[in-house]
Amino acid sequence: MSDPQDKDFLEEEDEALGKAIDWKILKRLMKYVLPYKKSFTASLAILFLLSWVTLIGPYLIKCAVDGPLTSLANRPDRPVDDVMRDLLGIVFLYMGFISMESILRYAQIVVTNLCGQSIIRSLRKQVFAHVHKMSLSFFDRNPVGKLVTRVTSDVESLSEVFVSGAAIIFEDLFKLILIVAVLFYLSPKLAAVTLLALLPLFLVANIFRIRSRAGYREVRGKIARTNAYLQEAISGLRIIQIFGQEKKSAERFAKRNAELRDAHLDTVKVYSTFYPAVEVVSQLGVVVLLWLGSREIAAGRLSFGQFIQFWFYTKHFFEPIRQLAEKYNVLQAAMASSERIFRVLDSPVEIANPAAPVESKKLSGAIEFDQVTFSYRENDPVLKNVSFKVNPGESVAVVGATGAGKTTIINLIPRFYDVTAGRVLVDGVDVRDYRKQTLRAQIGVVLQDVFLFSGTIADNIKLGEDETITDERIEEVSRHVNASRFINKLPKRFETPVMERGLSLSVGERQLLSFARALAFDPRILILDEATSSVDTETEVLIQSALEKLLKGRTSIIVAHRLSTIQRADRILVIHRGEIREEGNHQELIQKGGLYKKLYLLQYEAQERLKSGSK
Repeated sequence: MSDPQDKDFLEEEDEALGKAIDWKILKRLMKYVLPYKKSFTASLAILFLLSWVTLIGPYLIKCAVDGPLTSLANRPDRPVDDVMRDLLGIVFLYMGFISMESILRYAQIVVTNLCGQSIIRSLRKQVFAHVHKMSLSFFDRNPVGKLVTRVTSDVESLSEVFVSGAAIIFEDLFKLILIVAVLFYLSPKLAAVTLLALLPLFLVANIFRIRSRAGYREVRGKIARTNAYLQEAISGLRIIQIFGQEKKSAERFAKRNAELRDAHLDTVKVYSTFYPAVEVVSQLGVVVLLWLGSREIAAGRLSFGQFIQFWFYTKHFFEPIRQLAEKYNVLQAAMASSERIFRVLDSPVEIANPAAPVESKKLSGAIEFDQVTFSYRENDPVLKNVSFKVNPGESVAVVGATGAGKTTIINLIPRFYDVTAGRVLVDGVDVRDYRKQTLRAQIGVVLQDVFLFSGTIADNIKLGEDETITDERIEEVSRHVNASRFINKLPKRFETPVMERGLSLSVGERQLLSFARALAFDPRILILDEATSSVDTETEVLIQSALEKLLKGRTSIIVAHRLSTIQRADRILVIHRGEIREEGNHQELIQKGGLYKKLYLLQYEAQERLKSGSK
């Protein structure tokens, strides 16, 4: 087992990591902030106040040192009670500001999270809605796993920026500006020396940025490889067990897992080097500050309390710089995620509603293909000038070899794809002139591979919370298609939970449920795509008895490999290599002795061989 898809995946990741900070992307992200500008502004205001409040502590310490504490040494005649009373006042003031800081911090966390999660909710909702608008050709080009990652992991990566990353960055920037201003106010000379310490710090931070960026890319690549192999191994677990490859599979996974561990450890080494380096640079600055500060105190240009205040502000000065460097990776991940998300959002909606759609409350069900040509790939037509008509209430079957174009025909009717040339008409109107929702609401589709959602039996028939479909209607359609036979045997009947993809039900039971689902919405046009090819003979008999009632009064297009299921169709279209070669009912086509008869005889002989083999 290999993972050839990893290369493409990693190339996409590297492409997305083009810039750590892309101002165009940031500008576009700000558009999602505008609907919540009040809470965003409130969050910034709280952060600004918080920056002020956190810096008042050193000033109060300076007041205590230059005031009550200094008077104890310089004025021994002053009553101790007076000194302690002044000191106690400063202590209570200090505690008051600590309480205020706690309240502001709480408010900041609540408001920032409210704003951030609201922004992420809007973005996630927009991505999900946009994906729902896309045509099937979009999903042909984009794997489902990739799209799930966009809606979940990539959006969640942005969540960290809006909820915590941006807040810390803004707070640190506010704090740095205030600290620099206060430092120059206290002592321009010491402030200049402190800022000089930033030069080696910026050098260290730049080295960290380059190395962490490379490490970040490496980790993402190893995660991609590990996840790709894990998904493949779990999906193909049955094959692995059949051929006894459990040990080798575990060894391959262990190798990828070890590579991922090593990549993480390399990143840890970068961080473990960066933080001590920052600490060494900051401590060297402290040593210089002690030396020059003592000279300033001795010269009378700085009081001892001002020096302590300056000292504390210097400690506060290096803290936001460390945090800003650390948030670099958060911004980098956000830029990468934003680029991938916007790539999905910028994908054009190929099957769009017309500007002035034709409204039709109830279709009669007439279908016409007028010189239809269709290609999935350029210069490789699947259908070639196909023309036919289906009258309202008529049952038409489409047969042919695999790849002849049968499924393509039924995909064009509900406009899952648009034709390359020609027209598909429903009730005499080009399907491109209908609103997609109006057209598809009157078309029922039953596929060979039935998809069931997590929920109950009833939920899967009415598709969630559709209140227009009553419990009585659910029971009625279930009886109509013989699904009630197995539903009534279930522990909770229609409220029985369905496992993911309906794995708790047999193939035949899932098919019967899909029939009930299609009938519940009372479509005028019914499309059956290989709907009975995977069921046993007994279940097929149940379905055949339901089909007569199900198709009555409805226009139906039936695609089937089992020719026995379509012999009662009003007409049969035989398609070969994208063209309609024969047309007629079962008896007429048998008498012609053409392609249909060959298909029928091949299937009949295969069935006879199976019967003789079973004997």
